[in-house]
This record gives sequence, structure tokens and C-alpha cells, in this order.
Amino acid sequence: MRPVIQEERTGCGIAAVAGVAGVSYAKVRRVAATVGIHAYDPALWSDTKPVRRLLALFGVKAAAATRPFRSWESLPPAALLAIKWRRRNGKSCWHWVVFVRGNGGGCVLDSKRSLKRHRRTDFGRMKPKWFLSLSLPDRRDDGRLSARRRLS
Repeated sequence: MRPVIQEERTGCGIAAVAGVAGVSYAKVRRVAATVGIHAYDPALWSDTKPVRRLLALFGVKAAAATRPFRSWESLPPAALLAIKWRRRNGKSCWHWVVFVRGNGGGCVLDSKRSLKRHRRTDFGRMKPKWFLSLSLPDRRDDGRLSARRRLS
């Protein structure tokens, strides 16, 4: 899995879905727009429903409920993490990142444009609040997710 860089200041949810699905940011943004999800909408980074809906459209199942972050070792093989969690105008908001664990250990794929390295292992610097477990479907030979659902 490769990190996808967000093209909009508030596009971390779109970038996270693109990284998990193995498709471009532009493709996820187009699909999101067809179902009324946009990067500028605070719901994308203050509610889990929009990102879960997008993941489902790309064949990725996300847990129905968040689970509190306890430790990096206790995370599942793939998860969306809420980092930089804060309250803004009385509403919760966060930055979406993807955690993946492979043969070489775990890493976080962070879409923030200003980072020098988007594959992060500086776990002590990140302070996740909670996570959504992900169930990844089979991948094709080219690394992208197999198409499970087509939009008309």
C-alpha cells in the first residue's frame, strides 16, 4: 500500500480511502462527489460515516464502531486512525491516517502534503485517539483492489 497525498487542505479522508483502495486521489474525489461527499464538508473529518461510505464504494469494509487506541501493537493489520483529534467550535475533528502492518512491521501512511516522508514510523509523535478496523478485499496483480461495485 502506498500513501496518497491530499490535494485539498481538508482532503485527508479522501486521500486515506485512495491509499487503501490503491487508486488516485482524483478518482476517489470524483466518486465522492457523486454521492455528495466533498473535502470541504466538515463531516468528512468530524464523522466516520462519509469515509466508511467511500470505503464501501471501493470494496473495503470498515468497522461499524470506533475503538479507542490503546497501543500500536494492539492495532489490527489495517486501520484508519484519528490523529490530531481536537474540538473546534464545539465539534470533534481529526486528521485521518492509515495504519498498515506488513512483514517489515507497521507504518502509518499520512497524506499531509507538507511532510517530507509520508510513510511514518515515528509512532511516539502521533497521538491517535481511536481507530476503525479495516477488512481489505483481495488485490489484483497490479496491487489495486478488485472492483466490487460499479457506479452508474
